[in-house]
Amino acid sequence: MRKPTLDLEALRSFVLGVELGNFAEAAERLNRSTSAVSAHLKKLEAQLEQPIVKRSGRSLVLLPAGEELLSYAKRLLAVNDDAVMALRQPKVSGIVRIGLQEDFGERFLTDMLAQFNRTNPDVVLDVQVSRNRNLIERFQQGKLDLVLLWNNTESVIKNTEVIGQFPMQWIGVPEALADPQMPLSLVLFESPCLLRESAIKALDAKEIPWRVAMSSHSLSGVWSATEAGLGITVRTPAGRPDSLVVLEKEWLPRLPDLMLCLMQADGLNTAAQSLKETVLTELKQAFPRWVY
Repeated sequence: MRKPTLDLEALRSFVLGVELGNFAEAAERLNRSTSAVSAHLKKLEAQLEQPIVKRSGRSLVLLPAGEELLSYAKRLLAVNDDAVMALRQPKVSGIVRIGLQEDFGERFLTDMLAQFNRTNPDVVLDVQVSRNRNLIERFQQGKLDLVLLWNNTESVIKNTEVIGQFPMQWIGVPEALADPQMPLSLVLFESPCLLRESAIKALDAKEIPWRVAMSSHSLSGVWSATEAGLGITVRTPAGRPDSLVVLEKEWLPRLPDLMLCLMQADGLNTAAQSLKETVLTELKQAFPRWVY
């Protein structure tokens, strides 16, 4: 009996729909109709001879077969994308200098470096993980080719492309909000910091008393103090530890979004252009809800 070959386009629709939690949104991202994405799901179910999703209200929920397929689908798509990138791009070499905001310095950086090295083994990377201010200074000094950083909606930075929009969130352990009658304890980056400024501005606007329990010059320090329950912090979904949760109390003020931006130097060489493409691809896969 001839074994069926899973359709990669159908798998891509399936994976993106699961990651977004909405197959209609996946259809929009893929420039397809919702009926085309539905047909992809039905095709996969026919090939596997069992259902992979079920309807729950207005959304679709993964069945056990769908959960198992998701793992295989991600690996198949990764191999496909690696092959296409390796064979369609010319072999490049050289040095590329990239700076990243600390939120992207752990999980995302690991995956991005692995992906880029598989397809560009002859390129030497100079990676700097730091805060916005330091990254902008080094870029302006000509010491970085690409920079991934945050920006608010009120300012414009030269040589910058907006590539995503992330929500700022109150993050911590639930026990940190045990006594709403006491001033809210905060764990924040040292000034200047866009997220620190936004948190304080939002609290003051609602006349909520607060105190800074700890200021840190590093993101690891912010996460450690927040995990220890010293207070709550304000960050985006990027890099949030699994041990911490998004706090959604009615009395906590809403926060504005942050723009994710990519700065690039004029006249990027081939290696830097290749790295830029990899960064954008990996960001879309890691954060499909918030990267354009």
